[in-house]
Amino acid sequence: MLDLCLAVAHHLLIFALFGVLVAELILLHAGVDQRAVERIGAIDAFYGALAGLIIVVGFSRAVFAAKGWDHYAHNFFFWAKIATFALIGLLSIPPTLAYIRWRRAGAPPNGEQIGAMRRYLWIEIALFALLPIFAAAMARGYGEIG
Repeated sequence: MLDLCLAVAHHLLIFALFGVLVAELILLHAGVDQRAVERIGAIDAFYGALAGLIIVVGFSRAVFAAKGWDHYAHNFFFWAKIATFALIGLLSIPPTLAYIRWRRAGAPPNGEQIGAMRRYLWIEIALFALLPIFAAAMARGYGEIG
């Protein structure tokens, strides 16, 4: 039962994270006002919380669930998934810092600033597509190391 609960929680958190990322992209457009900047910042904080929960639940799943750590530790696709998730996390830092700067400045960003942050979000979304690919390969036994 623990295996099922962790798997369900992990999948729901991943879907929620993707939804939050898409929401940020939709809300961040030319002509945003200060109120929208504050809303995007709040959504981004939720994004960070979800990412943290995904890490906790994901590693709990790898350690305590049915397959156990040895199964995951020796799988290329597991590590590719972890590296991709970490890269997405690193790419989320510049937008987060920009939202904080924009809120503190009390003035909405210009079009160039918005365009730069949208590029980060698009790259995150593109990389996000790799996560279910790696998970599916891993679940089917591909990527065993040694």
